[in-house]
Amino acid sequence: MSDSVDKQGPRPIDGLTSKGGRFAVVASRFNAPVVDRLLEGALEAFRRTGTRVEDVRIVRVPGAFELPLMASHLIESNACDAVIALGCVIRGETAHFEHVSRAAADGLRDVSLQYRVPVGFGVLTTDTVDQAMDRSGGADGTGANHGFDAAMAAIEMLDRLKER
Repeated sequence: MSDSVDKQGPRPIDGLTSKGGRFAVVASRFNAPVVDRLLEGALEAFRRTGTRVEDVRIVRVPGAFELPLMASHLIESNACDAVIALGCVIRGETAHFEHVSRAAADGLRDVSLQYRVPVGFGVLTTDTVDQAMDRSGGADGTGANHGFDAAMAAIEMLDRLKER
C-alpha cells in the first residue's frame, strides 16, 4: 500500500490535508453498531486528506463517559496531534442520558482547551436508534456521517493551529 490510507492517494477537501499529522480516534464500545459506522466515516476523512495508516491510532473505551480520560491520556503521552472522539448516547427513561452526554461534551471540551489540541466531537446524542443510524451514514450508508465531520473538524483545526 502507498503512504496514504487510500491507494488512489489523497483527495484534498477544501485544500485540507492531514498529511504529517498524528491522529488518535477514541471510540466507544457502547452502541457499537452506530459507533463503528462513525469510525468508518472518520477513516474516510483521513483517506480523503492523505493520512497514512500508521498515523492513525484507534483506541476503544467502554462508553462515552470514558472518552475524555482516554483523550487526555493520549495527548499527555504525546501519542497524537489531534483526537477524534466517537460515541453514541441514546435517550432512555432515566436521567442517565443527560449525565453521560454532559460529561462527555464538557470533558472533551476541557481536554481540548487544557492541552490546546484539536478534539473532534463525534458523540451522537439522540432520542432513538433510528436517529443515531441516520447521523452515522443513514440506512444505506450513503447519508451524512458525523464521524467524518468530527475528523474533518479536527483536521481543519490542526491545520489552522499550525498556521500560527
